[in-house]
Amino acid sequence: MRFVGPHVSAAGAPASAVANALKVGATGFALFVKNQRQWVGKPLPEADAKAFRAAMAAAPYVPAQVLPHAGYLINLANPDPAKHAKSMESLLDELHRCEALGLDRLNLHPGAHLNQIAPEAACDRVADSINRALAETRGVTLVIENTAGQGSYLGATPEQLGRIVAGVGDKSRVGICLDTAHAFAAGYDLRTEAGLEDFLGRVDRAVGLGYLRGMHLNDSKGELGTHLDRHESLGKGALGWAPFERLVRDPRLDNVPLVIETPDDTLWAEEIHHLLTV
Repeated sequence: MRFVGPHVSAAGAPASAVANALKVGATGFALFVKNQRQWVGKPLPEADAKAFRAAMAAAPYVPAQVLPHAGYLINLANPDPAKHAKSMESLLDELHRCEALGLDRLNLHPGAHLNQIAPEAACDRVADSINRALAETRGVTLVIENTAGQGSYLGATPEQLGRIVAGVGDKSRVGICLDTAHAFAAGYDLRTEAGLEDFLGRVDRAVGLGYLRGMHLNDSKGELGTHLDRHESLGKGALGWAPFERLVRDPRLDNVPLVIETPDDTLWAEEIHHLLTV
């Protein structure tokens, strides 16, 4: 089954995310489980968690159709002990929120080495941090996302994702998410069938496509290899429609949340319909 939908707002209470996903005909969706630009969020009331679980069941959506996204401030590669501890505290809070909401995965940017430690050491620091977080939580898989390679951000290459995954002890609770705009900005030409397959093959060799727990389907405002992390509506950017049509027809992506993070929410219903019917 194709699980396709946007990153929807959860403003007011988490259950509103379910309603917002249903409005645009989504068969999957993403949300933030707390404010993505704050270290600390207000406690999640049990009544809100219960209402979210009830809304999911009524929709009906199951956890495998949902890819929550962690906050942007978290940096598990940060070499500063105090700042790293702050990231760990925020990540654990989000994992516990996912537990309460009945969600089974949490998408996370791998972080940045800040030009203070070697990229390899930074990847190992991320893996060690994931091990610590998994030891303190239950039932939620951490899903590491590729990046556009801007600045000192990790994860622009499949090999860096593979190094992080290799360092995680509990392989049943780690996965990856592939963002098409990020991959294109990092230099992988997804516009042709051969280019897309070359990228997926490299991911398979470096990590294993069996670890794929989500994808972000985004067109790109920037050109190939510019490291510009700017999303565009599907078919309106440098990628065009072709790679997205190929991806949704790929059986390797069946039952994987395919999340649209495009900027014009008035086009979401149209984008979803296209991807579900192509």
